Amino acid sequence: MTALLYALGVLIFVVAILVSIGLHELGHMIPAKKFGGKVTQYFIGFGPTVWSKQVGETEYGVKAVPLGGYVKIVGMLPPEAAALADEVTYDEHGTPVQRVRKSNTGLFTQLISDARAAEWELVGPEDTDRLFYKMTWWKKVVVMAGGPTVNIVIAFFLFWLVFGTYGERGREVEAGPPVIDEVSDCVIAYADEARPCRTGTDADPPSPAKLAGLEPGDRIVSFGGTPVTDWDQLRELIRDNGAAEAVVGYERDGELQQTTVTTVVEPRPISETDEKLVEVGFLGVTPTSRETVTTGGPLFTLERMGTMTVDTVKALGQLPVKVYEVGEAIVGVEERKADSPVSIVGGSRFAGETTSSDDIDLAGKATFLLVLIAGFNLFIGLFNFLPLLPLDGGHIASALWEAVRRGIARLRRRPDPGYVDAAKLLPIAYVVAGVMLVMGLVLIVGDLVVPLSLTG
Repeated sequence: MTALLYALGVLIFVVAILVSIGLHELGHMIPAKKFGGKVTQYFIGFGPTVWSKQVGETEYGVKAVPLGGYVKIVGMLPPEAAALADEVTYDEHGTPVQRVRKSNTGLFTQLISDARAAEWELVGPEDTDRLFYKMTWWKKVVVMAGGPTVNIVIAFFLFWLVFGTYGERGREVEAGPPVIDEVSDCVIAYADEARPCRTGTDADPPSPAKLAGLEPGDRIVSFGGTPVTDWDQLRELIRDNGAAEAVVGYERDGELQQTTVTTVVEPRPISETDEKLVEVGFLGVTPTSRETVTTGGPLFTLERMGTMTVDTVKALGQLPVKVYEVGEAIVGVEERKADSPVSIVGGSRFAGETTSSDDIDLAGKATFLLVLIAGFNLFIGLFNFLPLLPLDGGHIASALWEAVRRGIARLRRRPDPGYVDAAKLLPIAYVVAGVMLVMGLVLIVGDLVVPLSLTG
């Protein structure tokens, strides 16, 4: 039964991601067709074709490797002469005549030339006014932004469903002197807190609270001679203590007692809302808290997604470093960190572990799957908005630059500079695509060799 539930969780997650990919591509295709563009292919996946069907001028299908999708919009790259003339001429067979070199001396120059030729193989005289590069800049922006926007909209509705029903679950420490819920057995770096304490020759040092004999259930009433009124005050007293001794007063079984602790200095977040690490005193205790449930509608969801977006943008900036660290974990140089990124393989593992867990009720399982799917959609959407080819954001940036330089030309009463030639940026696109491929493979291998687990 557990294996079946695990497989069900994986299946639900994978199907949801594939549906999200399909909707992403519809976000490109629908406005492209609406604006008169010609879309010849709509595929989910890459590699060999598993199934396809021709409907009108568009071939719809599924490919073998379910790690993405694409739509083929005719005329993404202009001919080499597009910067000089708006019209393309055709020979007696209906083949477009382009001013391209027959041979090229540079590797990237040849690749650009080949890409232009491949782009125009399916272009006929009847397609002259349907080419993507000829669309006005704002139509290009709408077409290319449609895909990632769909992912963000999916994330919004899924988060809204969760926040409006199940609610946002949190923990709140009760008022008054804090009662210890857990005492850390050892001192572990903040980024690795999810792992257990190491033993043996490279054992983690015992926590100051453990050495001082503090136990779960103890109520802290003073620290360093200062009466403690709540957890926030105690946390600040501990942080300000640095690596010094302090006398801790606590109540155990109705009796007041004292012990001396020597806190250690550890990098910890500034606050619960700011994860920037600073050197502060560390004791190793967690207070008893109660669960809180906060529900909300669209505005509440937008507020929470705003915070998630900021966190995701920060994560995108750190992504190459995080992927490198996963690579180190694969070869055994370092342990994999709990906050490292995961691929669709890792997400599938999380989904399977959740649905097969005996410790989570049905509502909790459904909620986790919804949040997991929403989180992946939010990441996919924001990632695709990065202003780099071959990502959607790269095409958006090209269209915006076209609008800017044409606007400047009009203001200065200069000749129209024409369309932006995205083909000239193909060398960057090839490099970015290569880096993305490598990072994706590293994460997939990492999720297979040194996987993260929700159970620790």
